[in-house]
Amino acid sequence: MLWLGDFHNARQLLGAMDRRLERTAAKRNAQPGSSPSEDFYRIRQTRAQRSRMLSLLLVPISFDTPDATATVPLPRAPQLGAAVAFGYDRQPGYGKQDAVLSLQELLGIQGGHQWFLKGVEVPALGARIHPHYGTFLPTRHEYVDLVAAAPLQDMELAFDIGTGTGVLAAVLAARGVRKVIGTDIHQRAVDCANDNFARLGIENTAKAQLTSMFPPGRASLVICNPPWLPGSAPTSLDAAVYDPGSKMLLQFLSGLPDHLTEDGEGWLVISDLAELLGLRTTSMLPDAIDRAGLEVIDRLDTVPTHARATDGTDPLHAARSRETTSLWRLRAKRRGGL
Repeated sequence: MLWLGDFHNARQLLGAMDRRLERTAAKRNAQPGSSPSEDFYRIRQTRAQRSRMLSLLLVPISFDTPDATATVPLPRAPQLGAAVAFGYDRQPGYGKQDAVLSLQELLGIQGGHQWFLKGVEVPALGARIHPHYGTFLPTRHEYVDLVAAAPLQDMELAFDIGTGTGVLAAVLAARGVRKVIGTDIHQRAVDCANDNFARLGIENTAKAQLTSMFPPGRASLVICNPPWLPGSAPTSLDAAVYDPGSKMLLQFLSGLPDHLTEDGEGWLVISDLAELLGLRTTSMLPDAIDRAGLEVIDRLDTVPTHARATDGTDPLHAARSRETTSLWRLRAKRRGGL
């Protein structure tokens, strides 16, 4: 439905739709006796259907010449030109002709733009990270704290695989690593990471580049915080959470020995939520580490502190309340077992 009336009324309609769909979802998700994996897939399917329904409410977007500033030509619409440019100015043909946009997506972009402007405080850095549109917002800090606390054996060179906003690379630089190379397959993430490095004044130490998995060469430390849950990832934001077939996880482990120096370490930062939900077996990760020719030096564990971990109304509370986030310290197996 294309909405041509008052903008505030459109927001009220969207809110009413959301509440109605939420009630329907709550009934659909209440399935006593189902397994955790069945609950997970049902909840994810319900959320996808809910998102599709909400995306059907559209609003017009106009572009004023000569600078192609976007406006929403509706009564009481706020100034959203900067937010629209934040989300879409890299799209081919941006600003060339008027368009329509899902109100749900427009409001999401507006919120993302505010996060970008304000930044997200990262206690381990004592500074803020500014997420670009399409990069995952680092709201959970326990995995960052693990990287900030793990013992560093060599300070010369580190690789950060799947750098995203660059937060883990920035933590390593702040700890004194002399050179950090972050990689990502998404140009938005590469640009986001490099922007954050410049904001933090570490652009001469940390650099992100567009590549799949590992950069050339070997490093004394290679870290990776892959998506924690197996599953399809239709968007770049989903790709920060879902790893189809655990592909990235397995690629990191199998390629790690060829990118470590002789005494180098690989740090795998991952949660056991997939195991608790029955999406991966408990033996899958240890077996994959062994097959890759790696061995575990140590494992640092922590528990999540985000709100869902203590939210008893969450349908997945039984799993979330037992979740552990771990930093696995890995190295290539010694020849002859030495």
